[in-house]
Amino acid sequence: MTYAPTNRAFYDADSHIMELPNFIIDYADEEFKNLIPPVNYNASLVTDEEVEKIVANGSKHSKDHVVEQVNFGDELIVKSKEIQALGAFDRKDRTTALDMLGFKKQLVFSTHSAVTSFHAGSKFSTEVRYGATRAHNRAIADFCSEDSRLMGVGIIPLHEPRLALMELDFAIKSGLKAIWIPHYASGERSPGHIDLDPFWLRLEQEGIPFVLHVGGSPLQLDKKWNNNGLPPSKDWMGGGENVRAKDMVVLHQGPETFLSMMVLDGVFERFPNLKGASVELGAGWVPEMLKRLDWVVKTWRKVDKNLGSIKRTPSEQLKSQMAFTPYVFEDVGTFIDQSHAELYLFSSDYPHTEGGKDPIGRFESSLGNRSEDIRNLFYSENFLRIFPEARVS
Repeated sequence: MTYAPTNRAFYDADSHIMELPNFIIDYADEEFKNLIPPVNYNASLVTDEEVEKIVANGSKHSKDHVVEQVNFGDELIVKSKEIQALGAFDRKDRTTALDMLGFKKQLVFSTHSAVTSFHAGSKFSTEVRYGATRAHNRAIADFCSEDSRLMGVGIIPLHEPRLALMELDFAIKSGLKAIWIPHYASGERSPGHIDLDPFWLRLEQEGIPFVLHVGGSPLQLDKKWNNNGLPPSKDWMGGGENVRAKDMVVLHQGPETFLSMMVLDGVFERFPNLKGASVELGAGWVPEMLKRLDWVVKTWRKVDKNLGSIKRTPSEQLKSQMAFTPYVFEDVGTFIDQSHAELYLFSSDYPHTEGGKDPIGRFESSLGNRSEDIRNLFYSENFLRIFPEARVS
């Protein structure tokens, strides 16, 4: 048996590699090998001892460990998590894991190695930022190269439009199936700046979606918001470096701002076949965003001439060109009732702990008595609309 029931197709819009320390360093051009920092697990559930043990074993799990994981059977997603998960960093083991999970296709993101490319400040030079990008994309492409069900997600910072376009060409030639971009004003530009039009055009022409994902912008609030005279807050893993309660309540503001600027700057109108997805950033904010954008465009176009080129309503644009993954603990059924069934995607977040022990069961519960057509949209058809290559490959 597989974890996913065989009575329908399941397409997974979010999964991850748990990179070993030299994941991108090993794939970097020589001049960058000493400039790119190794993967850091300090803000995760993974211990240094776990990583060191795996590296000492030739960067592989032991045979006994793999056998134990395989013996989990259809409970793999319940018991196989983080760096100890089957296929967390070994591509052959990942094929076995996908056989056991039963998903038709699976987007594959990195976990920690986008930091150098996406860093919001000037900690890294332009050369290192894009050198790390090239190395990351080589590594992801290699991981996904032997199983067509694994859809590698490249990364491209938008700080320098010319270099972003060069890296996009490389990602396309490498066979990557989506491009993760940071959701902040890279290079002091709105994502709708005309300098980025060649980038959006190239994505549209190639039929490659862009994706936003948690980690594409700083996770934590400015420290001033936590200056309340009380002891420091813990994050959800018991430390202080990851997402805390105050961070979580505003996590949607980054992607909502980014997509709102794309709408108001006319990106989706200029490139009506451009597709995108917002992944692991929740979806409870989506219905209200659609209402707000429709209202703002209708009201402000009387005085803002830049809105005159918007012919379709923002909600029509986003329904046609975007999709969003709800968290496993969110009520996707209610979001569908409040907006459109075409907007939401299933995801497992394998092998991350926050994906839950039974994402299908949790989503089934929130879908309740809604129709089979709605379920098919959520589990497969919306994915295939955004990632049409998955239907034929």
